[in-house]
Amino acid sequence: MPADTASELTGLLETARAAGQFSAASWAVGSSSGTLGSGVLGTPSEDDATPIGPRTRFDLASVTKPIVGLTLLRLADRGLVALDARVGDVLADWPDGPMARADLRSLLTHTSGAPGPTPLFREHEDRDSLLHALARLEFTTPGRWCYSSMGFIALGLVTEEAGGGGLDALVHREITGPLEMDDTRYGPVDPGGAVATERCPWRDRLVRGTVHDENAEVLGGVAGHAGLFGTAEDLGKLGAALLRGSLLEPDLQDAMTGRSNGRPLGWWPRERCGFLDGTFGGSAYGHTGFTGTSLVIDPDRDRWFCLLTNRVHPTRDPRGFEHVRADFHAAASRGTW
Repeated sequence: MPADTASELTGLLETARAAGQFSAASWAVGSSSGTLGSGVLGTPSEDDATPIGPRTRFDLASVTKPIVGLTLLRLADRGLVALDARVGDVLADWPDGPMARADLRSLLTHTSGAPGPTPLFREHEDRDSLLHALARLEFTTPGRWCYSSMGFIALGLVTEEAGGGGLDALVHREITGPLEMDDTRYGPVDPGGAVATERCPWRDRLVRGTVHDENAEVLGGVAGHAGLFGTAEDLGKLGAALLRGSLLEPDLQDAMTGRSNGRPLGWWPRERCGFLDGTFGGSAYGHTGFTGTSLVIDPDRDRWFCLLTNRVHPTRDPRGFEHVRADFHAAASRGTW
């Protein structure tokens, strides 16, 4: 590992931690061949002084979405579901409405018109009630990009129906198992081996080992938009596989990366990743998570970059973490690996 680059990244993250941005961070950088550099720092929470290790799990939050998207694409690769199918074609018991009429491709590219953040958990305290409300959500203008967790909740259900199993088992069967991502799984996970997230006023407790996202909590912790816990090393295995193109057939791989249509399936295109500077290639794609996580793939340079933190600990109050994320990815991209 290049000492200068690793020291720069560690110093940047130590400074951010000292400023109260998070209690813990884990990072890794690599290529299609594997990990080129990595590091961990901090403690699981402000009250737990135990140093974290490389296998300490972080709540991946919305980085769950592209992993669920890949699971669905693997099913599509085998002809178990068509991306042009509508949600209602797959989930036959859903009531007619905008979500039922949305096709899977538009949900994967956030162009279906499905709404953005919607706190359904505030009025729907059980899974059935929340899903009933999800099915009846009003949509905005179809065809325009609108980032939607709501659409990915529906995609998780579609994945279960098409794959004939629970979402947790399907993600393991299609992605984390084959890639030996042994520390990545849906929660709950052992609190002693995970970093804390928020002192949540809705739950009236510190969240550690269970999902931070409230809608996912109501859904039982396993959902298409959030719920996975994992490590930087594991996400690096995913990044390397994506660079090798080993998970999908070539045509679907090109569609997933956006090479064939400019809109990645399950990922954010380069222009939506506003935290990336000019050192990243035009074909770069990635995703972030609300808890302070991010994974970026840069095919032009055969590189992947991962940063995991618990920036919502002890609260989700804005503290300027977006600048930390941008600075990390810029320094990691400039580094010599």
